Amino acid sequence: MSVGMELLTQRLKEGSIDLTSSLVERALWNDGTRRLIMDYLLKRMETQVNDDPHRPWQVVRDKMDAARAMTHAINRAIERRQISRHVLRRLLRTLVSEVLLGGGQSAREARQRFAQRHDGGYPPVTMVISPTKTCNLHCKGCYASSDTSREYLPWEVMERIVTEAKQLWGLRFFTISGGEPLVYRSDGKTLLDLVAQNDDCFFMMYTNGTLIDEKMAQRMAELGNLIPAISVEGFEARTDERRGKGVFQRILQAMANLRQAGVPFGISLTATRQNAEELLSDEFLDFFFEQQQALFGWLFQYMPIGRGYTLDMLVTPEQRLWMWQRTWYLIREKKMMLLDFWNCGTLSDGCIAAGRPEGYLYIDWNGKVMPCVFVPYSPANIMEVYRRGGTLDDIYDLPYFRAIRQWQKDYAHGKGCSCERGNWLIPCSLRDHYAMGRSLIDRYRPEPEDEAASAILQDPEYYRGMVEYNEALRRVFEPVWRREYLQAESHAPVQHV
Repeated sequence: MSVGMELLTQRLKEGSIDLTSSLVERALWNDGTRRLIMDYLLKRMETQVNDDPHRPWQVVRDKMDAARAMTHAINRAIERRQISRHVLRRLLRTLVSEVLLGGGQSAREARQRFAQRHDGGYPPVTMVISPTKTCNLHCKGCYASSDTSREYLPWEVMERIVTEAKQLWGLRFFTISGGEPLVYRSDGKTLLDLVAQNDDCFFMMYTNGTLIDEKMAQRMAELGNLIPAISVEGFEARTDERRGKGVFQRILQAMANLRQAGVPFGISLTATRQNAEELLSDEFLDFFFEQQQALFGWLFQYMPIGRGYTLDMLVTPEQRLWMWQRTWYLIREKKMMLLDFWNCGTLSDGCIAAGRPEGYLYIDWNGKVMPCVFVPYSPANIMEVYRRGGTLDDIYDLPYFRAIRQWQKDYAHGKGCSCERGNWLIPCSLRDHYAMGRSLIDRYRPEPEDEAASAILQDPEYYRGMVEYNEALRRVFEPVWRREYLQAESHAPVQHV
C-alpha cells in the first residue's frame, strides 16, 4: 500500500477525512480503496439517521438500507466508469459534502440564522423550481398541464430565488422541474447558465430527455453539478402512447449521449393503475439499471391533478401494497436506488411539503409558491413579494404553510413515543388525507395554480372518490404499519416479492 493510501486508511479510522480532498478522489478510482470510502460515507449517514431516538426501529432500518443502496449505486457507477473524473469531483464537493453531510460553514451558519428568525425552526433542504411551463411534448395526464405556451420565470427572478435560498436558508441543492427545463429561455439565459453561475450548489432536473443531444450532454459534463432524471412510462409502447411516437428511442439516445460524456442520470417513473407492474418488473428494471446504467430511479404514484385528471389512473390500494413490498425488496436485496415518494415515506419521516425541515417548497413558472408539486394551491406569488420589497423569508411563515407543518407535527413529528406516530406509509397531506388537506385549502383559500386545480375544488365526485380512496388505503396499510413498524422488537421481516 502506498504512503498516500496508508494515510487515507488512518484518517478514515480516525473519522477525520475530508471527502473533497484529492486523496479521496484518487482513492475512489482505485478498486481496492473505494470500498473504504463507501464504508466511511455510510457510517457518516448512519450517525445522521440515529439523531432521533424515538424513531421506530424499522424506520431506522429503512433509512440505512436506502443509504446502502445509494452507496452501492455510486460504487457501481464509478466501477463501470460511467462518471467522468470532473463530474465525480463535483459530486463529492457539492452533493455529498454540501447536501448529504450537512454542508460547509456558510450553509450551516445560514441555517442557524434562519432558526433564530423563525422560533427555532430550520429551513427545508431543497426547493423545487419549475422555470417554465413550456414543453416540446404534450403528455397525457401531465400534472403541470405543460404545453407550448410562453409562461416562464424572468431570469432576474430565477437568479434571485436561488441566491436568497443560499444566503437566507443555506440551501445547496435545487430540483428543477417543468414544463421541460431545457427549453427555458429568459434574457438570453438558460437553465445551464443558472447551474454554471451557482457552482457551489447541486441541481437535479426532471426532463423528458429528448433535447439531450451530444452537445448538451458534453456541456452538462463540463458543468458537473447537474444530473438529469429522465421520464419514462414503461417500455416503448407505453412511453410512446403517453409521450408521443418516437420518444422512447430519443430517450435511449439521450442516455447513450450521457454515458459517453460521463454524466450519471436517473429515471423518473409515474406509476398508474395501468403500468405499475411493468415499471417494477425485473425485465424493465434490468433494462434501465443494467443495460442503460441508470444510477437511480424516482417512482411517483399518479396524482389526479393537472391536464385530464382522473381517479381511474390511481394505483389501487392493493397495487400500492404490492409496490411497497416490491420496492423494499429491490432496495434491500438488490441494492437498487429506486425510491417511491409515497411508499418510502419512512425515509423522509413522512410528508415533506410546505418547507418543513428536511422538506421543500415549490415555485412555478408564474412565481406561485406552493407547498408541493402535487398540491397546486398557492398562498403567495414570489414576484409580488419581491415587488413589495420582501424576500423568501416572507413566504415561509404564511398561515397556509404553517398549518400544513402543524399537521405534520401533530400527525407524527411532535410525538415523543413512536407508538403514537401517524402512519408514514400513507404520508401525503393531500393524496392520502384528502379531507384534511382540503379543509386547509377551504380555510386559507390559496389560489389554484391552474384551471384544473380550480375545477377539482368544484367537483363533488372528486371529493367523494378521494375520501373513499383514503379509507381503503387505511384499511390496507394500518395493519402493515402496526405490524412492521410499531412492534419494533418483535418485527417480522418485510415480505420479499
